[in-house]
Amino acid sequence: MKYIIGIDGGGTKTDCAVSDMEGNILFEVKGSPSNFLIEGTEKVSRSILDLISRCKEKLKFDYPDIEIILIGTAGAGRKSDSEKLKKSFVDLSKNKGIDFKNFIVESDARIALEGAFSGLPGAILISGTGSIMVGKDLDGSIHRVGGFGRLIGDEGSGFSIGRKGLNAVSKQFDGRGNFTLISKYLEDKFEIDSAEKLIAEAYKNNFDIASVAPLVINAAENNDEAAVNILLEEIREILRFIQVMQQKLNLAEFKLSLIGSLINKENFYSGKLREKIMNHFPGIKIQLPQNPPVAGAILMAKRITAGIQK
Repeated sequence: MKYIIGIDGGGTKTDCAVSDMEGNILFEVKGSPSNFLIEGTEKVSRSILDLISRCKEKLKFDYPDIEIILIGTAGAGRKSDSEKLKKSFVDLSKNKGIDFKNFIVESDARIALEGAFSGLPGAILISGTGSIMVGKDLDGSIHRVGGFGRLIGDEGSGFSIGRKGLNAVSKQFDGRGNFTLISKYLEDKFEIDSAEKLIAEAYKNNFDIASVAPLVINAAENNDEAAVNILLEEIREILRFIQVMQQKLNLAEFKLSLIGSLINKENFYSGKLREKIMNHFPGIKIQLPQNPPVAGAILMAKRITAGIQK
């Protein structure tokens, strides 16, 4: 019997699933984080091999029985980076006397898209620490909007919202802006109550800027003007994402799944975003993902083994 292994490599955990060649999932296991841009390719490669070994022990198969392994992980959207992880894993495996037939590295957004609509056309909008939109048209072609990272992009993300929240607080500290509830929440949670502490945290202590986004959302829910303006500004950017994606897909109507900690839960930001999407894009139907990303990895791997590489 031959097997497919699909892996969803996240920044906090890794999901691994084994299926038969028809895509029926037989076993699932979780492991440590596998964002190789943060953890390093060697550490992530060891983690992946450990997960595969655990699957092998559970289902009592041999390594040659694995037809294909496909991992979707953050940072793999660039071919040069994905090749580094592939080389590291292949080298590690060969050093241990294991020669896998096919090991494929894809982006986490790509497998999330496949899982969301079971391989059919549609688009996903991801807004967590960063942001990106990925869609599939009727021909099976993949299109992307955003995903340029926090230095030059990530509009509508936790980082972008958090940075603007801290900017509003800095203006209050400086006397260039009015009082904002964001500053109160920042003091309550992080004990940042002065310009000096804000500067030190932001530039010396590797402060998690995206962690301020929930504070901005909470402030907006309490009618804080600065917070509301920040979120409405970010929503306008997201609407532009969707407008461009609609043009690329060339579809008046398509399904959209909202993925990520900021927009897949009920709050001021996600509520306003959904409202604006429905008002501006009546042909777009927002729905929950049909399957998790790890199932999307299995589906992609299955199609590849069948020679359908889209």
